Amino acid sequence: MAKPMGWLARLPDEGALSAAVQQLRAQGWTRLQVFSPYPIEGLAEALGHRSRWSGPVILLVALGAAGAAFAMQWYSAVIDYPFVVGGKPFGHWAPFALVTFAMGLLGTVLAAIIGMLAGNHLPQPYHPAFNVPDFADASDDGFFLLLAADDPQAGDEPAVHQALEAAGARIVAEVPA
Repeated sequence: MAKPMGWLARLPDEGALSAAVQQLRAQGWTRLQVFSPYPIEGLAEALGHRSRWSGPVILLVALGAAGAAFAMQWYSAVIDYPFVVGGKPFGHWAPFALVTFAMGLLGTVLAAIIGMLAGNHLPQPYHPAFNVPDFADASDDGFFLLLAADDPQAGDEPAVHQALEAAGARIVAEVPA
């Protein structure tokens, strides 16, 4: 028989889901995923998720977009087609400020959206948990905890079932790979 992708546990409510995550993480389980119909405060931190890269990357993209916009305008107005307007010196920064700001803002928004999608592994049209019949309730009123089979703590199936049931799971189902 093929090794499963993991085990899916249904918990009664958000409090039980948070408690189960904290209990399993304290026991050393690391490969956990949760599914809930709405966000649960503090659950991402309990799972050990921390965003370290998004802020600096977004800042670099914003500065790069603003710098590229300024450089393009400066090159076109000073080097490529120098034209004196109203007695202003070549390369004066004031006429370039609005477009530079707008392009920096556009770069910020695009980097944040792309980073959010990449960080959340989206779009993800298929997940092996969809093969479990009870999982259809995940977007309605179900609270699920997926324990991956490749977790270092995962050994034999009865031990995994026992750990999930001790954490408060009502139903434990094997997720086929």
